[in-house]
Amino acid sequence: MSFLKNIFNKIPFPNAPNLICGIGESEIGHREILISEYPFEPSIAFPNRRIKADEIDWVCYISGPAKIKVDKDLIFISTELKNELKKFAQRNKIKIQEHSWNWEWILDPYLDTTLTAEEEKRLLKNLSENGLEKAEVERIRNEVGQQMLKYNFDTMLWEWCSLGLYDVLSAMRAKYDEEKFREFYVRAIEIEQRGKNKTNN
Repeated sequence: MSFLKNIFNKIPFPNAPNLICGIGESEIGHREILISEYPFEPSIAFPNRRIKADEIDWVCYISGPAKIKVDKDLIFISTELKNELKKFAQRNKIKIQEHSWNWEWILDPYLDTTLTAEEEKRLLKNLSENGLEKAEVERIRNEVGQQMLKYNFDTMLWEWCSLGLYDVLSAMRAKYDEEKFREFYVRAIEIEQRGKNKTNN
């Protein structure tokens, strides 16, 4: 992620560098994970945290950015360490969680692609099945939409495949003050975990 930050620092959009914050550094040991320079201040991992295996409820490395769940928080792990995270989970008998698509479905309209009416209908159906009804989805999109457009296009990211929890946290972190972002962070983490996501042992 550091190479992206270097690129964005050269972009002639004044707020673009603040929209991409990375996820810090992760070091996976035998029975603990060391997190350093974690960017999301409401997180229990901010700015540095040594997390023991028995503190972790589950890990997710199957799709999207790797994550671990500690208490009520979700902590991102460097994508390059997915294989190490898998071995860490197996070694310490930690549950494996399937990827949640809630934020990807919410943020689909802000991708560099065209969303058809049929696709939007399907997304809303998926979200409804996970406890996110149309009215709530619309409120969330009204809150984050403008910022997500800046995130994807002002930075010249032009993501056309997937925007998720990390992306919306990065974008809103650049918009909100500390108090508002803390409140948003809690809601975003809760939304990510809502629904019928399965745990694989």
